Amino acid sequence: MLETIAVILIILWLLGLVTSYTMGGFIHILLVIAVVVILLRFIRR
Repeated sequence: MLETIAVILIILWLLGLVTSYTMGGFIHILLVIAVVVILLRFIRR
């Protein structure tokens, strides 16, 4: 479940970088959240 959410957040971040910079800060927050979720998954294993 968490991996799916992380992948979706990363995809949204990449789409945001490609399409426009209008939501700049929000998109980078999504990336940070996705990275934290992935790191938590690896730490818990």
